[in-house]
Amino acid sequence: ARKLEYLLPEAIEAGATCIVASGAKQSNFVRQTAAAARMAGLRFAAAVMELPYAPTGGRPDWEPTAAGGNVVLDALFEGQLYVYPDGTWDELKEKSKELAQMLTENGEKVHIMPVGGSTPTSVYGLIKGVEEIDRAFDTVIVASSSGSTHAGLAYAYHGTDTQIIGIAADPYDELADEIVGLCAGLDLLLGQDKGITKDEIDYRTEWIGEGYSVPSEEGQAASRLLARTEGIILDPVYTSKAFAGLLALAERGELSGRVLFWHTGGTPAVFGHR
Repeated sequence: ARKLEYLLPEAIEAGATCIVASGAKQSNFVRQTAAAARMAGLRFAAAVMELPYAPTGGRPDWEPTAAGGNVVLDALFEGQLYVYPDGTWDELKEKSKELAQMLTENGEKVHIMPVGGSTPTSVYGLIKGVEEIDRAFDTVIVASSSGSTHAGLAYAYHGTDTQIIGIAADPYDELADEIVGLCAGLDLLLGQDKGITKDEIDYRTEWIGEGYSVPSEEGQAASRLLARTEGIILDPVYTSKAFAGLLALAERGELSGRVLFWHTGGTPAVFGHR
């Protein structure tokens, strides 16, 4: 939602009549973009796969149950999902381009959203989000997947004593490089010269489990713990794995002082997975 506050005006100013996004069938970003597009009176379509995967890890041996959750909300928002056979994220990106071309040939003026809405413009929404925090923290922990939330937090807190830790949700080795690229784009966008390097990006990959979108045992245990002690719901794809990482870091004695868990939502996915 923070990203779309800045991404949607770009589409409207470009004269778009239709927005195309892409992601997993249970994508939170696809669902939120469908809602935002309808609020703006735009048509929405998305290229989706049941289980897109990073080429390095291959497709996990797991069959999701994807009839509920975000898919129900996509239909409620009149979003059209075009489901393709599972493949890599790069293959999904190509399918979104093909979908956009088809809609263009049908008379639509299409605006394509990148996976997860990750652009320097959208990351600015996370920088503004940090301004809402009214106290100092020693560490901020967040799920890291498309990298935009992680990039926004790293950029906003750069030069301070606050440590930002991103917990990976999928085995994507190049994500730290992409986060650095987003931060460089922010430098250009905002006229800054922070020059954030890869060495300054704390990206942990220990709690991925079997792969993207596949719930992990540690993540499910973390989800039960937070639900039963605080009444807070974690989703099985991102935040449960990130909170599992937080718990493990705390048990190892790697966290001290005041710690903030940046919850990125995703509750509907609880109803779309086993």
